[in-house]
Amino acid sequence: MASNLSQKWRNKRAAAKGSLTVILIDRRELAYGANAKLFSKLDGSGMNEGRMRISGTSLFILAGLLFLISSDSLAIDQADDVNVGPRALSLAFRQAAKKATPSVVTILSYGQNSEDEDSSTKSPESSGEESETADPNKPESEDQEPDESLPIEPVPSPLQSDDGTSLELTGLGSGVIISDDGRVITNHHVVAGAKKVMVQLPDKTELEAYDIYGDVESDVATFRVRPIDSLTPATIGDSDSLEIGDWVLAIGSPFNLEATVSAGIISAKNRAIKRIPRGRLLQTDAAINPGNSGGPLIDLDGDVVAINTAIATRNGGYQGIGFAIPINQAKWIAYELAEHKRVRRAAIGVRLAELNKRVATKLNLPVGAGVVVYQLIEGSAAAKAGFKPLDVITEFAGERIMRMNDLQETIEKLPIGSTQEVIVLREGQSIELQVQLAPIEDPTDVSDQGAEESDKPTTPSTETDPQ
Repeated sequence: MASNLSQKWRNKRAAAKGSLTVILIDRRELAYGANAKLFSKLDGSGMNEGRMRISGTSLFILAGLLFLISSDSLAIDQADDVNVGPRALSLAFRQAAKKATPSVVTILSYGQNSEDEDSSTKSPESSGEESETADPNKPESEDQEPDESLPIEPVPSPLQSDDGTSLELTGLGSGVIISDDGRVITNHHVVAGAKKVMVQLPDKTELEAYDIYGDVESDVATFRVRPIDSLTPATIGDSDSLEIGDWVLAIGSPFNLEATVSAGIISAKNRAIKRIPRGRLLQTDAAINPGNSGGPLIDLDGDVVAINTAIATRNGGYQGIGFAIPINQAKWIAYELAEHKRVRRAAIGVRLAELNKRVATKLNLPVGAGVVVYQLIEGSAAAKAGFKPLDVITEFAGERIMRMNDLQETIEKLPIGSTQEVIVLREGQSIELQVQLAPIEDPTDVSDQGAEESDKPTTPSTETDPQ
């Protein structure tokens, strides 16, 4: 019987031609067929008495077939893990890149004078410590020997300025189109101090940028172009929903190689670097190289979740640590720049401290319960509202506050002159305060005139019109 079953099994396996699914079905059928007589003996009386006899050979065959079935099930699961998983991820990368790439542009800045540039665009002094490359988008100088293994694109020729002088290419970066009327977001350091900025679309069309405004403290800039044909604006995602470990893609023009895509994950959140004093950054290991700054970081849906801005390095090149500005922050700054030519930020006039373990123990509070007010500016909005040193701010304008940057980002986006509700812990008691927001330039200005601000830009800007 065992010999016949073995031959029948070989015939069925050959007919299946390696199909695990068919083999599995055949094995189950075979197991049932081989033991049909045995199962037919399982009548009520036999089971109740427990007297059914199964031959040793039949039991051995049944056990072997069940083992083969279970091993094939495991093989299928492993095949799914090895083949389906990576292919599904690859497809997700492909679709996300295809969706976002038409919205990414290359930015060429001409005539940036290092003497006129803001300090934020100058490279930090080399120290053996990790440092952020403040301006990773400068083209390589002629005396540098490029890596022959790297296909670097030719540097564009100089342009003529309006007065006839030659303008050398001094900055190379990326940007992302956010509206169909030609609005683009990039980094401030990509365009700062430029006498002319040219934008290269994915189809190689070149347009001149105008109405260029930047914010030094966040390293965000925005400008417009006049499109000849229709543009493809990017889909804006939600950076607040990102978590550590999420897959992301960086798109840009490293070394002027446009539409280059690299993959990585969100490595950390709420990072701070010296060059960008306001706001907290996302950290990623997606490759960011010279020319990537200002380009988008996208999620697997192809939505922009951040703007690439800097790297941490000891040798001037990519070492696996990049930083990007969360898009929720960047789009608010871009709106302020577009509407008011500067970023209007609110303040209340306090100096803060994190509620770490040492401070929390002293105040008999849990770590992360809020942020501590340790100093008040005399005559500030906070002082007039009744804040006191060692107050712990737990809620501001309905937003839960756990870290200092939570409070900073919540306050600065609210309308100057508006009155907001604040919850503080003071000596174990929860207290509600009302505070009127002042402009960050003068936290003591809480009069009615405080809401009326001058339109004079507070950061360097360039405004030109190609027509």
